[in-house]
Amino acid sequence: MHLETRAVHAGNDVDPGTGAVRRPIVTANSYALPEDPSELDWSGTATRLYTRNGGANQGWLEDKLVALEDPNGVSEGGCAAVALASGVAALHAVFFTFLRSGDHVVSSDVTYVATHRLLTELLPDRWGITATLVDTSDPQAVRAAMRPRTRLVHVETPANPTTRITDVDAVAAVAHEHGALCSVDATFATPVLQRPLERGADLVVHSLTKYVNGHGDAMGGAVLGRRELVDRIRGDAMVDAGGVISPFNAWLIARGAITLPMRMRAHCANALAVAEFLDADPRIAYVAYPGLASHPQHELAARTLDGGFGGMLAFALDGPPELQNRFVAALEVITSAVSLGHDESLVVHVGAGGEGRAAHFPEPFRRYGHLRLSVGLEDPRDLVADIARALDAVC
Repeated sequence: MHLETRAVHAGNDVDPGTGAVRRPIVTANSYALPEDPSELDWSGTATRLYTRNGGANQGWLEDKLVALEDPNGVSEGGCAAVALASGVAALHAVFFTFLRSGDHVVSSDVTYVATHRLLTELLPDRWGITATLVDTSDPQAVRAAMRPRTRLVHVETPANPTTRITDVDAVAAVAHEHGALCSVDATFATPVLQRPLERGADLVVHSLTKYVNGHGDAMGGAVLGRRELVDRIRGDAMVDAGGVISPFNAWLIARGAITLPMRMRAHCANALAVAEFLDADPRIAYVAYPGLASHPQHELAARTLDGGFGGMLAFALDGPPELQNRFVAALEVITSAVSLGHDESLVVHVGAGGEGRAAHFPEPFRRYGHLRLSVGLEDPRDLVADIARALDAVC
């Protein structure tokens, strides 16, 4: 079946209890035990017995995610998904499950802020796990960073916030040459634009809070990959570390995922229209969007992203931080708030910084800071008009 059909039907069925054509929210935290439960594995996930071991709504959501992420069955031994409490819980689950004291990680040097802190502070300080951060758009930089104890190569593409693109095929090949796993955070792309498992990755991570849910009203995360790997995450990071998703959030995200293919097409088209407008305005210092020919990885993005360049872009006005703040305050349609992938457009002003995570950003990001814009589902003419009004008001 095609993507839109899978998004509608996967994970759904007629409810046998009521005859409803949509599966209900199952809020129970416990499930009926067999007549003789003495042989059950109380930390197991094969039998529903306690929602921390896996609930009904979680399982149905996981079925839908697998249908979206691995429709062609490329994962050896079958693809599986584990849905967790948040995107960060999903990232932590990968690191927690597959890394031990003394292990080494090679990671994109531009990542979500929580990923950066996990790899540069929490894992080294608490467990002696080290990380080398490199520009993963350069496979040779990844190769040069590999060590005998490298167990994982973690890639974020498109990267948050710079929208840098990594060639997953090339990086996964390097990881496998050295006996390491390759994980990809594909939150910005979603399974609509990129399916890293088809490009050689072992694991793909999504913050379901963002585009997959799409309505800004639920939190969740997921890890997908071949069943043997995901089952380890399910047992270690979900059951025994407790990172399980709630039934209500799982139901909301499964509902949102139904319209993901249509929404992503609109996000992509709107973002391109906004990016082109900003790119042509002399009051704008820079625009980072993979759909622009000026983007450093535009050709790679065109080759590896399927049907669009995403809904995320970063830019800055040619001026100091107070000018960026005044511009944001002058917007009327676009909302100043964190997160991304919602139906409404969201913008957040982030200062230039210069140390830590920001030290890896391109030069204009370090000079001006950036406005991260998640382009929503409004009419693009209204978004462009809103930006133009705000520019006129402050410049």
